Amino acid sequence: MTRVSRQKIRGRQAAVAWRREQSGLVVFTNGVFDLLHPGHVALLEAARAEGAALIVGLNTDASVRRLAKGPGRPLLPEEARARLLAAVGAVDCVVLFDEDTPLELIADLEPDVLVKGADYTPETTVGASLVEARGGRVVHVPLEAGWSTTHLLERLRASS
Repeated sequence: MTRVSRQKIRGRQAAVAWRREQSGLVVFTNGVFDLLHPGHVALLEAARAEGAALIVGLNTDASVRRLAKGPGRPLLPEEARARLLAAVGAVDCVVLFDEDTPLELIADLEPDVLVKGADYTPETTVGASLVEARGGRVVHVPLEAGWSTTHLLERLRASS
C-alpha cells in the first residue's frame, strides 16, 4: 500500500497532466492538514462525493508559516502531511503549492467543483469566481463540530 499512496503525490505539472486524463467531474479542495483529524476526513469524504476524483492542494511548509497559523506550525513537514493525505481513500491526488493562496493552482488544474468548509463564504473562497466562470460549482460543506487543529493543539498544550 505504501507505493499506492506515494503515487498519489504529484508535482504541479504531473497533477495538471493527471487531471486532464480524468473523465468525470474533478473536485478540488485545499488546506494545511497539519494534524489529520475526523473533521478533515469528513471534509475530504464530502468533497470526493461531489465528483469522480479529488485533488487536494496542500500548503507547503513555507506557505503555512506565512499564514501565521501559530508558533511551531506546521507541526508535521509537508512530505509527511502529503503522505497522510494520500493514504486517505477519498483522495486521488495531492499537490503542494507554495503561494499564499491556491488561486494559481486552481487556474492550472481547472477543477469542476471547488469544495471548502462552511467556515468559508462565497466571498472568502479563493478561486470560487474562477471555477464558476468555467461553469463549475462551489460547495461549502458543514464542519464536524469540535474538530480543528488549533483546538487540538490548545488541548494538548493545556494538558502538558
